[in-house]
Parts: sequence; structure tokens; C-alpha cells
Amino acid sequence: MRLAAVIPCFRVRRHIVSVVEGVLPHVDHAFVVDDCCPEQTGELVQATFPPDRVTVLRHRKNLGVGGATMTGYAAAFAAGYDIAIKLDGDGQMDPQYIQDLVQPILAREADYTKGNRFYQREHAARMPAIRLFGNSVLSLMTKVSTGYWNVMDPTNGFTAIHVVAAREVDMFKVDRRYFFESDILFRLAIARAVVMDVPMPAIYGLETSNLSIGSVLLEFPVKHVRNLFKRFAYNYLVRDFSVGTVQFLAGIALTMFGITFGAISWIRNATLDQNTPVGTVILATLPIILGFQLLLAALSFDIGNVPTRPIQKILRPMRWSERQLVQETDGESAVTAGSLSKDEKL
Repeated sequence: MRLAAVIPCFRVRRHIVSVVEGVLPHVDHAFVVDDCCPEQTGELVQATFPPDRVTVLRHRKNLGVGGATMTGYAAAFAAGYDIAIKLDGDGQMDPQYIQDLVQPILAREADYTKGNRFYQREHAARMPAIRLFGNSVLSLMTKVSTGYWNVMDPTNGFTAIHVVAAREVDMFKVDRRYFFESDILFRLAIARAVVMDVPMPAIYGLETSNLSIGSVLLEFPVKHVRNLFKRFAYNYLVRDFSVGTVQFLAGIALTMFGITFGAISWIRNATLDQNTPVGTVILATLPIILGFQLLLAALSFDIGNVPTRPIQKILRPMRWSERQLVQETDGESAVTAGSLSKDEKL
């Protein structure tokens, strides 16, 4: 299989040359996406590396790490590469782990792999305490919304994806900003792709993160809840209707009935200055207990329903045709992969 590296770039000029130099021995080609970087990172890369090994793609406007990654994916797969490895341009990811990352895909054991800095204790110990806590919370939310209960460290941007899995992801609906890594996991879950963690360390230097804590606290929970309901609707109502579906729907119905009936009865009796009858309390409590047990059973079913058969074994591999790299979402005309040159701006 032919390997391509996708490297989104924004304010990483001082790291990018060493990153690309470290990547090239492990891949057939590198696609560097200059996401309207004010430091002219694309020009530096283009002047440093030969075009037969490195292609520079440029955005007219900043699209975020998700938008830049999707541009690189589209260009790589349209050019005929089979696996795309995404890593950031800030030097936090060791290219030596590229072979570990792609091995499960080459062995047809996974469709998508990602780094996990929590797997080995010595790796987690290197992580700053605030990042360790934040990633643990985000990991739990991502497990619930995507159904990938077997993965950790969802914000890890060191990933590899097979062309078949990428075809099943509607790339231009993937979140363009910092929710990108979690959102693509959700879309892979809809496709029933197999996702696997690969243990690896993180490198922390002088780089600064552009991720806003406010965005994480306010934006991420809302998007995770949205994805949870979308995943349930498609995987448990449209694609399949299983015992897990019945458990979840019955659990929600019984729990809501018990809470609603109990609240109405308590308010009514409190208004009349009367004690709530024991029978009424039991009638409200039993549905809540039963509903909660059914919800726990549905959760257990969902945990056991993690995809195990890679879709690269199921779906027929098809070569990508020319695809739009950037949709016309902002009034700018889109560019197709076939018309792209290394000097052309997107």
C-alpha cells in the first residue's frame, strides 16, 4: 500500500522543516496544507523540499485543523494513495511511530488508528496535569457519543486512515475546528469502521496550544450530545433494530414516566397539604428503578457492540475520482483534485 502524510500547518514555521524531514523516510509522499498561515509556512516548505516528495496545498482562508486535514485527505486519496497519516506540524508527534500506526491497517485489523498517550504509565506521566485531566473527561464524553468504548485520548491528532474508511466518511461535514478528532470518530462509528489505539508518547516543548478552554467547556458537550442522538438514530433505528434499541427506548419511557408521575403527585399532595400515599410512591419508584436497569442493560449492549470487522474487508475498494477539496461554503469557487497544482491556492 502507498502511504501519504497529511500535515496541517498554522503558525508552525519554526517546526515544520524538521517535521517534514522526519516524516519523509516513512511515507511515499507528504501533503503539507498551509491553512492560510500568516508565517508563510507553505512557501518555506516549497522552497525546502522537492515537489516529487512534498506537495504544498494552500487555503485562501483559515479553515481550521479539520478543514486542512480534509483537504489533505482528499488530495492524497485522489492521487492514488491507500493510507493517509495525519500529524500536526508543531513537532509534538514522533514520526518514528508511523510504522506502528499503519501496521494494524496494513494487516487488515483496523480501518483507522490513532495515538494513545495514556496506554503506558510512563507516557501518561509526561503529560501536564491539566492536560491529563482534560483528556480524561473528553475521552469519557467521546466514548459515550461515538460508541468506541475501547479507545482513549480522542484529541490525539496522530492518526492513520484507510481509503475505504475515508470514503465512508462525509468529509465535508466533519467539524473543521478542534472538535475534528472526536467528530471523525463519530462518523467512523456510523460507518461501523474498526478503530484501534496505538500506544505512543507525546513530545512537549515550547509550542503553545491554540485550543480555547471556553470552546471545550461550552461547545464540546453540546456537540457530543448531538452526535450521541444521531448515532443512536442511525445505528439503532435505521441500520438495525436490536434488543439494545428496545432496552434504551423502554428504559427512557419508564424512567420519564416515573419521574413525571412522581413529581406531579408530590406537587399535588403538597399543595393540598397531604402526605403522598405509599402506593403512589411505589407506583412512581418502580418504573424509575426498572427504567434505570434497562438503561444500564442498553449501555452494556452498546459497549459490547463496538465494531470488530474492518470495513476494508467488507466494502469493495474503489479508486477515488476527482473530488472537490473545498466545498463552496463561503462563496469561493471550489477546486478539484484533478486541477490542483502544488502552487495553486484553494
